[in-house]
Amino acid sequence: MTARPTKDRIVAAASKLFYDEGIRGVSVDAVAEKAGVTKRTLYYHFKSKDDLIAAYLEGRDQPNLALFKRWFDEAVGGLAAKVQAIFDNLARAARHPKWRGCGFLRTSAELANMPGHPAMKIGAAHKKKFEAWLQAEFEAAKLSDAPLLARHVALLLDGSFATVLLHRDPAYMEAAGLAAHKLVSAAKPKRRS
Repeated sequence: MTARPTKDRIVAAASKLFYDEGIRGVSVDAVAEKAGVTKRTLYYHFKSKDDLIAAYLEGRDQPNLALFKRWFDEAVGGLAAKVQAIFDNLARAARHPKWRGCGFLRTSAELANMPGHPAMKIGAAHKKKFEAWLQAEFEAAKLSDAPLLARHVALLLDGSFATVLLHRDPAYMEAAGLAAHKLVSAAKPKRRS
């Protein structure tokens, strides 16, 4: 068995610490210690803590999107039920004691006064990818105004992340899933031209 590459160990350590404690609450020293490397080694692989924060979010991007797609694909029922399944699965995850919400939204809240930060751009791109994927699903189902419908569902999702984090009650995410189900069910098919 080959040892995990140093850079991967550093990102894994940062990911765990940043998600659990927030980016501002975690020092570079803490990340180096958790990764089992010196601070100098960490800075060899990452020029700054900002680069490490960006790597943390880049590492979450595709796995999160793949998970949402898997929940969607595995759901029984029509399009509305598949969209609702994303919310229901997130509500189940939110019941775990180690759940801390959306890493992208939490990071953006910590960096709200730094709109040009690389992590802000990565977070925004992640959210746009989710919205674009939903839009493609709605367009494939030939629903009218698919871009707006996708945006509405994305707003429900992010709003439920924030509300569940605030109240520590996953029922808000389930309620958002019901609202998304109603929106998708009420969507009209495209008119034939």
